[in-house]
Amino acid sequence: MASKVSTKTTFKEYRAIEPFYTGGEITANKAGTFLASTVDDEDCLIVSSSTANPLCRIEGDGEAITSLALTPDADHVIICSRSLSMRIYHLTHVDGTVTAELTRTLKPHATPVVASTTDATGSLVVTGGADGIVKVWDIRGGYCSHTLHSHGGVVTALELFESKAAAQETKTSSNKRKASQAQTNGSAQQNALLLASGGEDGRIKVHNLNTRQQIAALESHVSVVRNLKFSAEQDLILSASRDRTIVLWDVKTWTAKRTLTATEELEAAGFIADGQYLYAGGEKGRVRVWSVSGQELQTPEGRDLETEAIAAILPVLGQYSLLAVRSSQVLELMSYQSLEQRVQNGEDAIVSERTFSGNLDEIIDMACVGKSLLAIADNTETVKLISTSPQDDAMSEQKFGSNVDALEGHTDVVICMDSDLHGRWLATGSKDNTARVWRRDQNSSSFKCFATLAGHTASIGAVGLSKTSGKAQVPPYLITGSEDKTVKKWDLSKLSDAAPKTPHAVAKAAFTRVAHEKDINAIDSSPIAPLFASASQDRTIKIWSIEDGSTTAVLKGHKRGVWSIRFSPVGTPALNLAEGGSSGNRGLLVSGSGDNTVKVWSLNTYACLLTFEGHQNSVLKVIWLPPLPTKGPDDERQQQKNKPMIASASSDTLIKLWSPYAASDSDHLLATLDGHTDRVWSLATPLSVTSSQHDPNDADTRPPYSLISGAADAKISFWTDTTATTAIESSKAMTERVEQDQLLQNHIVAKNYKEVITLSLALNHPGRLLKVFQEVVGLPESEREPNTYMGVQAVDDVLASLNQEQIYKLLERVRDWNTNARTATVAQKVLNCLLRKYPQSMWTDMARDRDILKLARSTSRNKSAGGNAMKDLFRALEAYTDRHYKRIEELSDESYLLEYTLREMDEIAGTAALTNGVEAKSTSEDMIMV
Repeated sequence: MASKVSTKTTFKEYRAIEPFYTGGEITANKAGTFLASTVDDEDCLIVSSSTANPLCRIEGDGEAITSLALTPDADHVIICSRSLSMRIYHLTHVDGTVTAELTRTLKPHATPVVASTTDATGSLVVTGGADGIVKVWDIRGGYCSHTLHSHGGVVTALELFESKAAAQETKTSSNKRKASQAQTNGSAQQNALLLASGGEDGRIKVHNLNTRQQIAALESHVSVVRNLKFSAEQDLILSASRDRTIVLWDVKTWTAKRTLTATEELEAAGFIADGQYLYAGGEKGRVRVWSVSGQELQTPEGRDLETEAIAAILPVLGQYSLLAVRSSQVLELMSYQSLEQRVQNGEDAIVSERTFSGNLDEIIDMACVGKSLLAIADNTETVKLISTSPQDDAMSEQKFGSNVDALEGHTDVVICMDSDLHGRWLATGSKDNTARVWRRDQNSSSFKCFATLAGHTASIGAVGLSKTSGKAQVPPYLITGSEDKTVKKWDLSKLSDAAPKTPHAVAKAAFTRVAHEKDINAIDSSPIAPLFASASQDRTIKIWSIEDGSTTAVLKGHKRGVWSIRFSPVGTPALNLAEGGSSGNRGLLVSGSGDNTVKVWSLNTYACLLTFEGHQNSVLKVIWLPPLPTKGPDDERQQQKNKPMIASASSDTLIKLWSPYAASDSDHLLATLDGHTDRVWSLATPLSVTSSQHDPNDADTRPPYSLISGAADAKISFWTDTTATTAIESSKAMTERVEQDQLLQNHIVAKNYKEVITLSLALNHPGRLLKVFQEVVGLPESEREPNTYMGVQAVDDVLASLNQEQIYKLLERVRDWNTNARTATVAQKVLNCLLRKYPQSMWTDMARDRDILKLARSTSRNKSAGGNAMKDLFRALEAYTDRHYKRIEELSDESYLLEYTLREMDEIAGTAALTNGVEAKSTSEDMIMV
């Protein structure tokens, strides 16, 4: 029976919303299922277009990316950068994950590549440089097949396509002999492979790659050509330019069939619905649709703002959606399904389905509002509402992380927010010196501004809503704290609950108190008593009466500014003190400070009960993490006896979970969560976890996560409590390991070498494996089997039947044994057997095998290792083998010297005996010396 497994609190990252596009180049494969986007200027992400989840990150070469191209089937991505390099990666798709392998690095041009595209087969990539040269490359071969000196300036747009109409037109203009010869080559050559390129001078050049000749020069634009698209159904080429025009070119005559005026500088355009319609977008931020006859259709109005300008439009998710990429790094998915029917009904030709933020910027604060909504302040004047996916929605996977709404009204950065216990009300504070109260519309997921509170003379750094209001009531009050060092109570109970046409304007506070000597960082209201607390950079926490604003207590103990405070929720058990007694029934207060500590305070005595140390930098946020509702006695967190925990976030990028109920001689630390790369500003818990109104038995409706964190790295992480799952898995693993260990011992006694070697490798028992090999190698000569490398034929047979993964693991053990002179003999025996049993081709195959590379990365301390796994392994073996060989040579030389010395001593001993008159005896006889 397995020994008892000690239970340890564990959390893991359930989901994450993180930056997947930070501006720059972005492209999609033909079906639109995958995106290749630029992150941090020089890295490339492969992203699922349906969920916006990053699937693979390709590290940059230190220079900004200038062009991206993704093959139609998404099996290759081509990355060009300012370093003048073009890197070609092979993408492997397995079970929803993508891995990228660098296959080739080239220098395509003497200047940066500005534009690139691939052909329909995914075998060719075309690059256009700032030097005006266009080149065609074979992706798998890595060679240049065509070099076209097309333009005198920067090449800005490319389109590689096949056209039967253009091929026929070319034949009629050619001599009959060449046309007849081309016709006999079969139907595969009847389509001409054409390349259209546009430059910054507005000129478009068309080349026939089959004949390597320019067949057309199209001149209509007077500014940069931004897009070229071909429609096989209509035999048309579309060109869109910053000169505010779209031109449709007939590929049979190479003349302009129609010119459309867009009244804005265009950045993206293309065909939809089998070429019957075309779309375009540009500086006005609106996706517009025309029919090929030139009639513009009704589309949603855009916002004529510089940040809303369209940078690219990508067809995604089959043939009925477009992805509009805006300068604000927001991606909007728009559907044109049933386009003709909507036009006939007088509706918009395209409709917005959902919006994703490619980069949320620094997450300053956040709050859960509603069952599946998260409000975030991301260093802008707008509050974003993000979906956290209702579980009963069939499309929840696609809606997770999408933008639901944007709450606009503040004129400067929003830096704090708070919500009531039911998620119906939201309060925000901004650098514009005002606070706003927002009410959720019961008929939608949106919030409307209910009241505007103005009165502070500096930025509002903290807000606290009442935690005692009913579900259908206006919160009785709001507390605000500002850089002007004052706190204000705003009476909201007198405001009408009816939805106002314009927000209530509240200009007078119920009371104002000069609270601290420095900026106020945090405010919280007690859910139990009529109290609120304020925390400041002056290192103090003050407890105030809600009724009259009088100071109830001043909490001192922190050595630096206090960043965050939080009252314990209703039902929190009292703490049992080490000296006896308890913390009382008025609840607890937790605080986090710039002195790297977390403190727990009693609201009965206002004394500091506990101090948690462990963070390496300022503690920026603290919250209570109530116990989850349980299904049974073995459910998650049951071992904590359903007592709440404390979560703290710090500038050291870590989140720590503490138990104030742990033994007094412990450090109270339960777990450390590491999922961010920059300071963690905010923490939140879902309403179904924090609300005391939920049904404890309704555990099935709780979200799969119990903690949310937001950080300066623009990432939001959703953490799930895996304590019970981890305990069960650990118990199973320990039981299984004990059983396998016993089985291994039985095989060792029975000398079942095959099972012993394979089990030792699987269980990672190098010591037992070494002992078995030492016993075999150390057999007396009389017991060794002839014509064997290890001394026992069964061991040789086992070593000759291992798979590649087992061979690699064994080689790692041999490498370790080879570093020690006492075990080097065994290592050399095993290595000799392996090298003689397997052909050279097998070793070269192992060096290229991707599974071996993954295994090397998983077992190496350096996670970036693995690219030259076999090479590094044999170099290590070679180095120590050379050292052992030299040691043996030195020992051999010394043995000759020893033999010489002994022989000379024998001669000297014989001469001395004759001198003393003693007859020299045979060396074979024993000599007795007295």
